[in-house]
Amino acid sequence: MDDDGRAQRWRDPAWLATARDWIEERLRDGGIGRTGEVEQTHVTAWSTVLRVPTSAGTLWFKANEPSLRHEVVVVETVAARRPDLVPPLVASDPTTGWMLMADAGEQLRHVTAAERSLDRWHDVLSRYGALQLDLADQVPTLLRAGVPDRRLAGLAHAYGLLLDRLEERHGTAEVRRFRTAAHTVDELGAELAAFGLPELLQHDDLHDGQVYRRGAGHVILDWGDACVSHPFFTLSVTLEGVLAWGLDDVANSVDTTPLRDSYLAPFAERLGRDIAELARAVGPALRLGWVCRAVNGHVPGDDEQTFTRLRMFLDGRP
Repeated sequence: MDDDGRAQRWRDPAWLATARDWIEERLRDGGIGRTGEVEQTHVTAWSTVLRVPTSAGTLWFKANEPSLRHEVVVVETVAARRPDLVPPLVASDPTTGWMLMADAGEQLRHVTAAERSLDRWHDVLSRYGALQLDLADQVPTLLRAGVPDRRLAGLAHAYGLLLDRLEERHGTAEVRRFRTAAHTVDELGAELAAFGLPELLQHDDLHDGQVYRRGAGHVILDWGDACVSHPFFTLSVTLEGVLAWGLDDVANSVDTTPLRDSYLAPFAERLGRDIAELARAVGPALRLGWVCRAVNGHVPGDDEQTFTRLRMFLDGRP
């Protein structure tokens, strides 16, 4: 089934009726009244979102395709340990991959544009780093729930399998170029493993469209791409993919070192490590983070994004 066909299933009247029935039942369970019609506001091949106006404010229903149903367990786990970092979860079902959540607030992308400042990212990154450490004991549970395993030990093998799939469809010289870099994945993995840092839950797509200002704090959404990996892999997208481009989308226009150090601060404090030492691990992690993102975020039929991530790994630019 192509992406259009996969997306069309979310618009199927029978499926929508079932989803609306589930929403109504969860509202009744919570003593919440619906104040308007349920509206489908977002449809992709892998998920859909419905807006639900209620007496408790706007709620949001999300459904994922089967391969992403583990997002529910991730959100439940985050909410149980750090409820300040996700919108309140009104109802959830790990079997179907359905969630009903409170409104997240204002997207950080719009907030930083209005404020002309990236300073909020210091709070986001320090809290997010602390969250990763808070959930260290939950890693086995998350893996059993289906959260993808992108730990260092298996990353080179996963990289090879991805290139096999790309070569079958494209057979390009660029794929062969990536193939010659397989040894680099092994070498960087060994370099990073030598730092002895724990492998933890990692969002894997932490950018300004996934973070929201809610009240006086910030919450993180869209955990469907989350995986268990080296925690610093998260910095590839966040630092190189977003923050280094600044407010005006100019490459390398921002010195991300202070933001990096805000992220590293909880690791330094909890693990008894020096920030300067941890910063040395960020270099190989930035490169390998793009390998993780390419493997973990690959959507067949949308290969160009995967090629961009692989170029970021090999060349440091798209």
